[in-house]
Amino acid sequence: MTEDNVLIKETLTGSEIAFAKIVDRYKGYVFAIILNFIKDHDEAENVAQEVFLQVYISLPNYKFDNFKGWIGKIAANKSIDWKRKQMSKFKEETINNAEYIIDSQESNYCETPEDKLIEKENRELILKLCKSIPPIYRDTIMKFYFEEKTYEQIAEEEGTTTKTIASRLYRGRNMLKEKWREENETL
Repeated sequence: MTEDNVLIKETLTGSEIAFAKIVDRYKGYVFAIILNFIKDHDEAENVAQEVFLQVYISLPNYKFDNFKGWIGKIAANKSIDWKRKQMSKFKEETINNAEYIIDSQESNYCETPEDKLIEKENRELILKLCKSIPPIYRDTIMKFYFEEKTYEQIAEEEGTTTKTIASRLYRGRNMLKEKWREENETL
């Protein structure tokens, strides 16, 4: 029986010392895997803790076959989950930021001259980004957000259905969000 298997069996009987030895033995390996996905050292440490918590929780289901590979798979999966959450959070923040800027027509949202300047710069950036998306989406976004027309009004002008306008707005906003993200990455 390998040393890993002995430590696993001792951990399963409640030995915290045995589990601490497993953590100590594999922490460098797990951390190396995580760093391939996550470049932030502090976040990588947080994910490593999640990995070992998952190892501890899942240990009763372990089939005693390639323990190192099993831990590596958990580390990779936790890292991928973390990246997905970050992308989701980033998209949500971008959406909220872009929608706030688009929706904040009134200047009463701005409290300081710096806020007004930032809002003006962001509006100019959104207008610039609008010019970089296909006209069919740009026109719909401009009419809805800047001319404050309803779906029905735009559909009537365009000679189409409100469902088509909703679809164009959805796609146009997604294109704008992507352009916004690309623009902010270059700053």
